[in-house]
Amino acid sequence: MATSSDQLCQGLNCSKPAALQCPTCLKLGIPNSFFCSQSCFKDNWGTHKAIHKIAAMANGPAGEQGGSDPWPGYKYSGTLRPVYPLSPRRAVPAHIQKPDYADTGIPLSEQNIRSSSVIEVLPKEDIDVLRKVCKIAREVIDIGIAAVKVGVTTDEIDRIIHEATIERGGYPSPLNYNGFKKSCCTSVNEVICHGVPDMRPLKDGDIVNLDVSVYKDGFHSDLNETVPVGNVDANGLRLIKNARECMEKAIAMVKPGALYRDLGNVIEKHAKSEGFQVVKTYCGHGVHRLFHCAPNIPHYARNKAIGVMKVGHVFTIEPMINEGTWKDEMWPDSWTAVTQDGKRSAQFEQTMVVTETGVEILTAR
Repeated sequence: MATSSDQLCQGLNCSKPAALQCPTCLKLGIPNSFFCSQSCFKDNWGTHKAIHKIAAMANGPAGEQGGSDPWPGYKYSGTLRPVYPLSPRRAVPAHIQKPDYADTGIPLSEQNIRSSSVIEVLPKEDIDVLRKVCKIAREVIDIGIAAVKVGVTTDEIDRIIHEATIERGGYPSPLNYNGFKKSCCTSVNEVICHGVPDMRPLKDGDIVNLDVSVYKDGFHSDLNETVPVGNVDANGLRLIKNARECMEKAIAMVKPGALYRDLGNVIEKHAKSEGFQVVKTYCGHGVHRLFHCAPNIPHYARNKAIGVMKVGHVFTIEPMINEGTWKDEMWPDSWTAVTQDGKRSAQFEQTMVVTETGVEILTAR
């Protein structure tokens, strides 16, 4: 926490002199957020953190009404800035089958099993359906990748991906998932994951990750790729290549009897061999009837992931590899995860099923 003086503590029923200020409030430009001690700050965190969301919401609409940066005063870790206004939420025709969160934003089916580490074994008939949905997701992301050019906004790419999904009878899984506003994630440069498509045109030398998920016939598919925009420097291309290889090396380990926790060892070894770091906050996951479920698959070494691979397990492997530190932070939109040092991040993801002989990549090109 930052230090100041001549202030009173904002803790409940506390009026002691305060010299510590909430660091998030400083970034958001929220005044008078002083506390007398770290312990008092922690005791009041449950109520105090609500102020951050209120500030983000208050600043957001102002940007959407004609501003560019929706969070003036926020201290970004890198050079990337969001460009508002965001376009309205895209419509989904009534005949398209929708997941349980499509209207409310609340994935109740996931919440009901949140504490479960049970990994479902899918029967052949379910895998057959999922294979078709994964093929659609692959078609959609390839259409999105073809649209990546200098001058194209990530909002335009979102539109293209949304329409390609609908044309194939699918629902874009990210749309309104826990309130997410768009139909895909577009993560540019220092954005690690969950970037919100906006009005910023892609620039020569950018790298951008497209994360596409499709829901159809009761099943979700999930994949992503990082691609260069125009002329990218050698280290950026090396980062992209390393991230792809990290995923491929982990997939090569998938077979019945393998431990989920061992995947992170090979990923981190390869990332560090070229001077890169592995993000620890975000993981691979099970995916089928639920968008996110067991198993939980960390991508870093010496993790404590639970589970042994069995035939019929379906999940993603999606390592996020950083040019600098592995540490991340969150933009005020509560979605966009960025590198703490502002350096670039790259990621690749596939959905796969464990087979008798090893693995089938369901989202393969």
